[in-house]
Amino acid sequence: MYKLLLFLKSSPVQKRNYTLLILLLLNFNVKGQDVVKIDDKVDQHIFSYGEIMCLEDQAGKLTFSQVVSPQYSCKFTPSDISTPQNFNIKSAYWYKVTIKDTVKSRKRWMIEFFDQTIDDITAYMPQDNGSYQSTQFGALYKFKNRQFHHKNFEINLAVNPDKEYTYYFRIKSQRTADIILVLRSVSWFIQYALNEYLLFGLFYGMLLIFAFYNLLIFVAVRQRQYLYYVLYNLSVGFYELSTDGIAYQYIWPNSPHWNEYAFAVALCCLSVFTLLFTSSLLHVKMKAPKLNRLINGVIIARIVFFFICFIFDKQLFNYKLIEFIPLIIAFYTGIIILRKGYRPARFFVLGYSFLFLGFILKFLLMLGIGWLNMGVVSYYSLSICFILEMCFLAFALADKVRLLKKKKDKAQKKIIKQLTANKKLSEEINTRLEEQVGDRTRELLEKTTIIEQKNDELNKTNILLQEQAGEISRMNLLLKKDNIDLQTNVEKVTRARVMSADVDFEEFSKIYPDKDSCLKFLSTIKWNEDYECHKCGNKHYFHGHAPYSRRCSKCSYEESVTAYTVFQNTRIPINKAFYMTFLIYSSKGKISSHQLSEILSIRQSTCWAFSSRIKKLLSDKKKMIKGAGSDGWSKIIVNYDQEHLTTIV
Repeated sequence: MYKLLLFLKSSPVQKRNYTLLILLLLNFNVKGQDVVKIDDKVDQHIFSYGEIMCLEDQAGKLTFSQVVSPQYSCKFTPSDISTPQNFNIKSAYWYKVTIKDTVKSRKRWMIEFFDQTIDDITAYMPQDNGSYQSTQFGALYKFKNRQFHHKNFEINLAVNPDKEYTYYFRIKSQRTADIILVLRSVSWFIQYALNEYLLFGLFYGMLLIFAFYNLLIFVAVRQRQYLYYVLYNLSVGFYELSTDGIAYQYIWPNSPHWNEYAFAVALCCLSVFTLLFTSSLLHVKMKAPKLNRLINGVIIARIVFFFICFIFDKQLFNYKLIEFIPLIIAFYTGIIILRKGYRPARFFVLGYSFLFLGFILKFLLMLGIGWLNMGVVSYYSLSICFILEMCFLAFALADKVRLLKKKKDKAQKKIIKQLTANKKLSEEINTRLEEQVGDRTRELLEKTTIIEQKNDELNKTNILLQEQAGEISRMNLLLKKDNIDLQTNVEKVTRARVMSADVDFEEFSKIYPDKDSCLKFLSTIKWNEDYECHKCGNKHYFHGHAPYSRRCSKCSYEESVTAYTVFQNTRIPINKAFYMTFLIYSSKGKISSHQLSEILSIRQSTCWAFSSRIKKLLSDKKKMIKGAGSDGWSKIIVNYDQEHLTTIV
């Protein structure tokens, strides 16, 4: 009764303070909130379940005085999950925690919000006189306004021994955020922050090393998959910088508006370059055309969705689960290509398996499956999976280079084998010539012995023999010269043999074993150092990007080696097209398309279309190739008018 009279006679400020204390005591007794006790032996404590009381303000208009009133304080309920979330982004959420210092702590303490994406946090800090002081912070405010210049949100605590302090937090965010509240000592926070920033440095350093190394490879080999891999790595880094708060701290600290949707730009780039890299690395266009069309369609749809969100409603950026679609398509494409026997796809599938598991873990945690929450490991699980995935993608690129090198070595061995056979043939010819010369020499020596036995004819025949000996010496010199010519012209002998009309494709391929040798021969007979630009008539050129192509030094027009030849726009392998042209020419156009199809294992319709083109050229260029012999077939290749160009399917 005495306390009631004292309350009625007190000043309005004292009445308000007493009221707040009574309401806090009533609320504590009704809800049974767990009190977190400060202990110098424990440097940090993560609030969870009954230690956090929650209240949803669907209208977002409740004031602090209303929240602590009996009408609303009784509506606070303990969190039923370890990490509360603002599931309804249109609502404001109130949270309160109670802290008690049982003994006088020798450390300074702070409360940290672990999620850097929370837009607006209003903290109501209890004072010793019973009043509350409010502090605002969050992602919508400039970085320099924070108490601690750190990527997370922190506030200092002032506690006294044997006193309970209840802290209220009003949270409003346009994205679903994890309300991870951590009580930490400042000394522990400094140690933790330094270690965390060291790990960030290692993470982003690895991303930059991957990107820079593959950029150098792209500059050297000019293959697009390396450029897509570089852009993919940079997109991963941009996304991680945007979501972990590092970019807001160091890159755009005064642009909170941009910070709201920077992650969306990174995610869009990440999805697009993931699919482009997948298509280029795995040769999806050639190995799975339907999947390639699906990938192109998803890329276009993803870009369109980004601009729809950006122009009409930026809140749609929060639907991050849409990124699961490009990931599933890339993962599925890798599995399909691996089943088709393309070995570099095995590292690709393994890398995306880790990334797939990381996305699944994040998705399950977002659904509130608490037993999967392993603290820091779960929070950074996606970053760890990104690193593992990029390592295995690097292995996939290296494996692809290894396979290309293996094919090149195989081709080189084939060339060496052919050269060895040529050398053996040359040695056999030389041996036969030496035997002939030896036989000839022995015959002359026998004749000389018989002549010496003739007494009457010695003087006459000696002169004749001397003349014959001189002639033989000259013949030996000529034979040696012929021997040298034979050694240097073995390839010409082989070519002359191959250019005969009755050779098969295997023997013909010894001269033109692959595409490169065909293109090299084609460039020789096409230009023969007599280049003239088809666009401007300039006679000076540089080497182009494609093999054996030439680029005009004046207008930069690049002309491929097959342009303006009989092989332009044909899809037949060029070595088979060479052989088909040779067969048609050798048979004077009498060989049928059925015979060509059987010889070259090409569809009869394709052989008919290409042979019709060659036969027409034989008819049109009849005067030009008349008397040209076996070389006439090469002349019709480059003397080809523009109107003859059609595509051979």
